[in-house]
Amino acid sequence: MECTIDWGGPEGMLFVARTGSGHVATMDGAPDGGGHNLAPRPMEMLLAGTGGCAAYDVVLILKRGRHAISDCQVKLTAERAETDPKVFTKIHFAFQVTGKNLPAAAVERAVQLSHDKYCSASAMLAKTADITHSVTIIEA
Repeated sequence: MECTIDWGGPEGMLFVARTGSGHVATMDGAPDGGGHNLAPRPMEMLLAGTGGCAAYDVVLILKRGRHAISDCQVKLTAERAETDPKVFTKIHFAFQVTGKNLPAAAVERAVQLSHDKYCSASAMLAKTADITHSVTIIEA
């Protein structure tokens, strides 16, 4: 896996990431840090990537189990250390899974498997952060 990050130049803190899979993402800083607030912060991207990794796992596990899942949302809330490096210290994943007759045990198992076995991003962040989750199931 590879990624190239290019700085947008001396007028700010905009960065463009080009991934090995051929995609582009932008990141920027807050105005008080020299940025122009044109894109997510790098740490927001890290948190978003972790949420995407976990949601991907949950959807895939439920689909493979032949469950009628129609939507999955995960909202992450995080706290960071007060001093540098300002690592994540707490992350809560609030899953909202929608489907027809979804067994609560199957959804909870999918979330737990993501956390315990499959999500590489949350496994890395668990080295510094206390990770918790909640699950809400909505009947379609």
